Amino acid sequence: MTDDRTRYDAVAIALHWLVVALIIASWALGLYMVDLPLSPQKLKYISWHKWLGVTIFLTALWRVAWRVTHPAPPPPDSMPSWQCVAMGVSHLLLYLLVIVIPLTGWLFSSASGVPTVYLGWVQIPDVVANDKLFAEQLRQAHVSLNVMLSVIVCVHVVAALKHHFFDRDEVLVRMLPFLRQPGGHR
Repeated sequence: MTDDRTRYDAVAIALHWLVVALIIASWALGLYMVDLPLSPQKLKYISWHKWLGVTIFLTALWRVAWRVTHPAPPPPDSMPSWQCVAMGVSHLLLYLLVIVIPLTGWLFSSASGVPTVYLGWVQIPDVVANDKLFAEQLRQAHVSLNVMLSVIVCVHVVAALKHHFFDRDEVLVRMLPFLRQPGGHR
């Protein structure tokens, strides 16, 4: 195969790593702030967490649109069919979760009666009525989906490392083009 068919393009790579960075920042901030006592500082962190969530959602939509119009390179010929299916399912779940998790956060915020004002300028409309019971259910869904995302991300990373170090194929290299393929190929 030519390099063009075995690698993701620069936009796909940039969007992938931007979403990764945003999710790590959002997770870190969410985990840090969750147990803080209510204070002006915690409210600021909650706003930042919401801003990250909105940015993740918008970037994920852009990434999905890019992926639909710019298909992923095919898997290596050496990859067993069950791994191809697992890869497709895991990528689909990752895309779904990266879109649905911010939506559950927005719905939780709406049901809590706390507006989301993106970057302090653009108020995102509340779409559900203020309802404490529903807000708690949405909070639990938000947390549970984040746990699911964490597990799938871990599997995703382990699978990429397995392909690089054990299978010695181009799966990881095609998303990290600055790496050399094991065995010296680029």
